[in-house]
Amino acid sequence: MRIRDYDRIFFMLTSAIVISGLFILASASLSVSANRYGQSYYYLFHQIIYGIVPGLILFYLALRIPYKYLRNFALPLLLAAIFMMFLVFTPIGVYHGGAKRWITLFGFVTFQPSEFLKFAYIVYLSAWFETRTRELKSFKFGLLPFAIMTGFVASFLIMQPDIGTLGVLIVSIFALYFLSGGEMKQLGILAGAGAVVLALLIWIEPYRMDRFTTFLRPETNIQGSGYQINQALIAAGSGGLFGRGFGMSRQKFSYLPEPIGDSIFAVFAEETGFFGSIVFLALLLLFFVRGIKITRSAPDSFGRYLGAGLLFLIIFQAIINISAIIGLVPLTGIPLSFVSYGGSAMMITLMEIGVIFNISKQTN
Repeated sequence: MRIRDYDRIFFMLTSAIVISGLFILASASLSVSANRYGQSYYYLFHQIIYGIVPGLILFYLALRIPYKYLRNFALPLLLAAIFMMFLVFTPIGVYHGGAKRWITLFGFVTFQPSEFLKFAYIVYLSAWFETRTRELKSFKFGLLPFAIMTGFVASFLIMQPDIGTLGVLIVSIFALYFLSGGEMKQLGILAGAGAVVLALLIWIEPYRMDRFTTFLRPETNIQGSGYQINQALIAAGSGGLFGRGFGMSRQKFSYLPEPIGDSIFAVFAEETGFFGSIVFLALLLLFFVRGIKITRSAPDSFGRYLGAGLLFLIIFQAIINISAIIGLVPLTGIPLSFVSYGGSAMMITLMEIGVIFNISKQTN
């Protein structure tokens, strides 16, 4: 494998974000690692062993296997992902934090099937859109089957429940649907239906209603449902322009919930300040822009849809996570792409990056 055969700028941007993510996780996890395991870098090593290493293997395979082969395996991949989602509700499913989202493999490795489901559904939709370019504007042959398929896939995420991941997937595939030729009127119908379903999901679950009311009025119930967002805002605000310094966050020491999960950006903002946060956001923006440039030059529509869909998954998840932590949207619990602790997310993300690199090779 020769890097010069691929998009080198995209490679450098991705490498910078991944390496930065490991440093951010190392700092954010110091207190939690020491308190739970007596080791300062337990979560960092765990992320490398169960996220980076298998992710690099999948990344390499994605580089070596032409992305066009994925078109032929689009349906088997989706069926495999759905089967794994079924396994979540069997005895090998793992219940944690009020949800069943993981399965145990080989008795000691946990895996989150929803991460693979997102990838598989993007692959399937890319192949489906390629064959339905002229029919997408039709309600009967475009919008309706798309809505039915998406509703079926979404039902598994609702049952877990994992509304944050569902939100990332929905926003990404709606954007992909529009990119593939869908009309604004159709997107309006989909958005309206999605809003109704979301409102029902919030209304039937008290904890979701608490999160929504806390988003509207974060100053209420500071010691209850508003605790996390208020601590996150304190962390981000106390960083000022230049931050307290790398490793010097105070909120990560038993104040901020989930400092290695969905709240990790607040720790980063506290330590690097406004300017450090802007640099990281700029890296994500450049990563996305360069990725879109690659996908626009893909030799076929399947490559364009596939690359764009995977980029949407990665960047929208980061945007939603950061927006939630600074109070722009309700807290979702989803991790920050490339940064938050989670082997499954890191592994699948690196595989998705490998597919985009594969597309970049075909554009040369």
